[in-house]
Amino acid sequence: MDKIIKLQTHREAQELLGLHDAKAKLIEEEFKVKITLRGGHLKLSGSATNIKKACGLIEYLLKAYRLGQEETGKLDLACLIANFKNTKKEGSLDIPEYAIIRASTGKQIGPKTTGQREYVEAIKKHDIVFGIGPAGTGKTYLAMSCAVEALKKQEVRRIILTRPAIEAGESLGFLPGDMQEKISPYLRPLYDALYDMVEAERIEKYLETGIIEVAPLAYMRGRTLNDAFIVLDEAQNCTAEQMKMFLTRLGFDSKAVITGDITQSDLPNGKPLGLLQAQDILSSTDGIKFIYFSGSDVVRHALVQRIIEAYDKAGRKN
Repeated sequence: MDKIIKLQTHREAQELLGLHDAKAKLIEEEFKVKITLRGGHLKLSGSATNIKKACGLIEYLLKAYRLGQEETGKLDLACLIANFKNTKKEGSLDIPEYAIIRASTGKQIGPKTTGQREYVEAIKKHDIVFGIGPAGTGKTYLAMSCAVEALKKQEVRRIILTRPAIEAGESLGFLPGDMQEKISPYLRPLYDALYDMVEAERIEKYLETGIIEVAPLAYMRGRTLNDAFIVLDEAQNCTAEQMKMFLTRLGFDSKAVITGDITQSDLPNGKPLGLLQAQDILSSTDGIKFIYFSGSDVVRHALVQRIIEAYDKAGRKN
């Protein structure tokens, strides 16, 4: 079977094929098709099923380019290929052609997989959202992107980023330095993501004035958080008591996103996982949405997805 896609400009051909035809070769390899450029037309040859999926990807890339999106990088292309290969409806994939925000580097930040898109939409529609799944699926990064967007649109007055100060069973009391120095390593990933999204000078100003607060979960006790976007990261390390405490901090005009990987808890044996308990108790509660990520949502090196799938397979055997 052959399929012809008409191009409008030579620049479109460059964007679709890539430098030294690198993108075209990757698409050919992944979808088992042959791509040929003749004049202003792109010809795809292969089986009907493969052509439909490869054509869906190319038309998606073409539409995104025509809408003014930045050039598709290697990582973004790999994510799109995985989604078009796995989508049940051949040749289609319902991922929005927009970014949540533009990072301080100019790069667009937005959902790259179907699971990520559902997650972002859930955050926009619900006041409490749980994002549960393996590392590398963008749970925290996208939640923080939504928080920054909400702040820029003045939908909230402040952002609060928090996580439990626990790592591999270590106690803060045995770490060197004052309390700020003790908790800094636990909060570093949140700072790293934040500096990707907002200019450094503005972050410093926001931190000084309390518009953005990054603090360990223990600091949330006894507070009522109004007009805020709160992100609780690494929630698999919350005890049942901590999770209940956090969820009941939510005030008026606030939104909370809780992220975690149930398989990666560092809580001592015997301690009930607050994330698991919340899932059991709140899964059918109106206004609360649970989004579950899988290996297909991993936006990291391709090997990471394979590692996750291998561990999942091994876990099912045990």
